[in-house]
Amino acid sequence: MPRPATDPAKSAQIKLLRQQAGRWLKSAREKAGLTQAELAEQVGLRYYTFVSQVESGLGRLPIETQAAWAMALGLDPSEFAKTLLRYYEPELYRLLFEADNAQGRATA
Repeated sequence: MPRPATDPAKSAQIKLLRQQAGRWLKSAREKAGLTQAELAEQVGLRYYTFVSQVESGLGRLPIETQAAWAMALGLDPSEFAKTLLRYYEPELYRLLFEADNAQGRATA
């Protein structure tokens, strides 16, 4: 089945969220005192350019690498993944986490 045409507004929102995720990752890397090359080495990448692409919003971290990135940056892997989910999959994040908060308020 063919995929539907991409909505330009949605594409722009995805691009913006990836750029925000990249800025967050760059800030975390800088707080950890690592260069892009040092981070790449710690997470098992051959080249630092992938780190650069992710930080600029041109790429995203695969799920299977997120724990390694979190550990290299000195962050809790669960919170790291949750933060990236907010940027990469905002609707899923909302369903998983914000719905719980809203339901908790409704039953309180």
